[in-house]
Amino acid sequence: MNKRVNQIFRFEWVWIILIAVFTAISSEIKLSPFSGENFRFGMGSIVFFLMLLIRMPKRYILTGIVTACIVVGFRICFPLEQVPNTTIYDRFIEHYPAGAYYFIYVIGFHFLKLKNFIGQPLKLGFLATFLEILSNSIEHLLRILTTDGLTSSLQDWLLLAAVAVFRSFFVVGLYSSVLLSEQKKRLEDEFAVGSGLYIETLYLQKSMNHIEQIMADSYDLYRVLKKSEQREFSQKALHISQEIHEVKKDSQRIYSGLSAITQSRDYTHYDLSEVIEVAIEGNRKYAQHLEKEITIYTTVNVNFIVKEQMLFLAIINNVLANAIEAIKKKGSISFIINELNDSIYIQVRDSGKGISEEDLQLIYEPGFTTKFNDKGVAATGIGLSHVQEAIRLLEGELRVQSVIGKGTTFTIKIPRSKIEQRGE
Repeated sequence: MNKRVNQIFRFEWVWIILIAVFTAISSEIKLSPFSGENFRFGMGSIVFFLMLLIRMPKRYILTGIVTACIVVGFRICFPLEQVPNTTIYDRFIEHYPAGAYYFIYVIGFHFLKLKNFIGQPLKLGFLATFLEILSNSIEHLLRILTTDGLTSSLQDWLLLAAVAVFRSFFVVGLYSSVLLSEQKKRLEDEFAVGSGLYIETLYLQKSMNHIEQIMADSYDLYRVLKKSEQREFSQKALHISQEIHEVKKDSQRIYSGLSAITQSRDYTHYDLSEVIEVAIEGNRKYAQHLEKEITIYTTVNVNFIVKEQMLFLAIINNVLANAIEAIKKKGSISFIINELNDSIYIQVRDSGKGISEEDLQLIYEPGFTTKFNDKGVAATGIGLSHVQEAIRLLEGELRVQSVIGKGTTFTIKIPRSKIEQRGE
């Protein structure tokens, strides 16, 4: 059902009709500052402008014509006030200036190319204000020409301009807020996917080195067995070596594809605070997914543009996720970043169950875990090995302190020069 609805909305004419219908209905929510009911400041223009920004139609002229016709037709067929002895022609003469307003507005929208200023709210607001003043002025002049006894004063024109400024910047502000919210969500998604792919690429690269060594050992074993004339075992060793070689080639193809994806993304202009915010928000959602009530307290005492966003984010994500998994149902995590002697110190302290002294010696071993779910299934146990490898690449250090029943503290030290984006 949802797929069918989405397909319908892809058609240009469906969106144009929706613009016109919503504009016509909302235009009846009105304010009339001038004498009488002849000049309307309604919600229609706000809805009209907002819908044009949300999805800009390709056929502006058609949009203007359809909107003008539906707005005028709606007011003719469903007048708010029934005036006796009025004909359809009388109603048309009364309301056609409103149709002219929407037609002129959308044509101006096209010729002024307001879509080129979507990312510049101030310019967009001023251009939209100019366009509304122009359209409103023409509408008001048409009403003066077609309505007996209707006059205009300087105060009317000043009010017209003031309302134009208010409505235009109100819509631009509303649209910009929605746009920023969407950009933030997209950034969080991209970072979450990108950091995951990046760290998995590093781990795959490390695994490929192991595969290479195993292949070499298998081939050496084949040569030794062949030399000792143990034909059956030498052939098995050769077969194992060949199979491992195929695994290596498959791994290389996967590594090449992942590297192309992670390196094609441009993350060169994000502050440390933005990266941290993405990590914290993502892990709050992770805690909710695990149905845990966890409060994360954050303190960031340093800020700069981050060069190694994916690697840095991967480190933070893994440590935070590890802290969340260590807490049974309810608890807290303290996340603190400081700078000392040109190094960045990251401290993550959880109120989990803690790690025994014996297990502390094994936590970086791939496959080792102390975490089990409600069904007794063990976690993957690769998170901290990822973290250790990533920190090593940044020439950093990792220390862990833990007290059974009170929690665990991870302290990471990374040279600032390894993660800061400096000017050329």
